[in-house]
Amino acid sequence: MQQPQALTIGDAARASSVSAKMIRHYESIGLLKAPRRTEAGYRLYSEQDVRTLQFIHRGRALGFSLDQIRDLLALWEDKHRASADVRAMALAHIAELDRKIAEMEAMRRTLESLAASCHGDARSECPILDDLAAR
Repeated sequence: MQQPQALTIGDAARASSVSAKMIRHYESIGLLKAPRRTEAGYRLYSEQDVRTLQFIHRGRALGFSLDQIRDLLALWEDKHRASADVRAMALAHIAELDRKIAEMEAMRRTLESLAASCHGDARSECPILDDLAAR
């Protein structure tokens, strides 16, 4: 029986689109289980480790926090989970994204208004700086 291929950290990084530095970080915080090592101490990753790294990478790309990804990984690994639990996490994350988008849109409107009120010439008066100093 052929043993599954073991990947070096560089190979795992390329296969997962996660840098070697981040792989070590995810290991240090327990998001990724510690890989087996060679006698010389080199990390060896399995295909499942790469799938986990891809999962983490995709979760980060969708804006999930590391704690949320930890919870999602636990759900992913639990074959008896209810999909309702995963959906609830996704919907909560969408609500948080909507809140952040609304905050950023409000910031943008305020900055647009301030920039429009600034003459942008050689005068020293600047409503943008006045606004920043007033708060």
